[in-house]
Amino acid sequence: MPHFPRRDPNLRPVTRPVAVPAPSPRNGPARSNELKLCGLAAVRARWQRDPASIKRLYFDYATGRKIGVMCKTLSAARKIYRCVEPAELEKVAGTVHHGGIVAVVEESLLRTPTQHDVQTWATQGTPLLLIDRIGNAHNLGALARTAAFFGVPHLVLRSDPTAARPNDAAFRVAEGGFEALAVWFVHDLPAFLRELDEAGYEVIGAATRGAPMLGKNPKSEIRNPKQCDRSLKLETRNPEPETRNAKPVALVLGNEEQGLAPEVTAACSRLVTIPGSGQVESLNVSVAGAVLMWEYFGRR
Repeated sequence: MPHFPRRDPNLRPVTRPVAVPAPSPRNGPARSNELKLCGLAAVRARWQRDPASIKRLYFDYATGRKIGVMCKTLSAARKIYRCVEPAELEKVAGTVHHGGIVAVVEESLLRTPTQHDVQTWATQGTPLLLIDRIGNAHNLGALARTAAFFGVPHLVLRSDPTAARPNDAAFRVAEGGFEALAVWFVHDLPAFLRELDEAGYEVIGAATRGAPMLGKNPKSEIRNPKQCDRSLKLETRNPEPETRNAKPVALVLGNEEQGLAPEVTAACSRLVTIPGSGQVESLNVSVAGAVLMWEYFGRR
């Protein structure tokens, strides 16, 4: 009868390292309360603002050579970081537009501004960007990127089931812009706009037609709605921005197809239209937002 030596109970079995594949898209690396940040600019922006918020990191070989510090820090924190093949990275990201790296982070909870917040913003002359039911996440991300570029610190979204939220796609297009913004939700946007007006803000709504043209002196605007339907031409000789006033500006942009809701329009201090050639009806909302942010925030 063969004799087998008795195993020493104090000895631990030797295990071989096993390569763990990246999560499949079916169960995905991001859960319902998590976001996937794609692209090196977006990931670096989050890393600079809040490195502890990164829970898992996936990247391709070329990008891995640029993020040595991130990997060392994640290793020290015993967090997952992994170099994967391009096909696996596409599955992790859920898109081919991953930019070579995907960071999985905890989704931030959006707050509602308080009356104290509004008073503080007004006292400090803080510029605000408000969005009424923009439905495309790419447009939301583009606007966040432009707002960050011009130093607008607060983005206020109307809480609506049809409105885009700061999701994976919006963060990808923003290229790190959301990291420079505080994003807020309001349920009653018209009431909030009236609160801003009472606090001392100039609440300016973007209209596709029927409003005074951008560049016109607001003091000489025609306020009568019947007269506002007439076309007003921009005086190109005036190189000065049309908003050199003491009031801080809250700029309101509307839905891609419907524009501002009627109740939102009524709550604005005034409306403005970007003049064009007339060959097309209007600009994409993210482009129009960039033009208006340059006028009201960038030129000041």
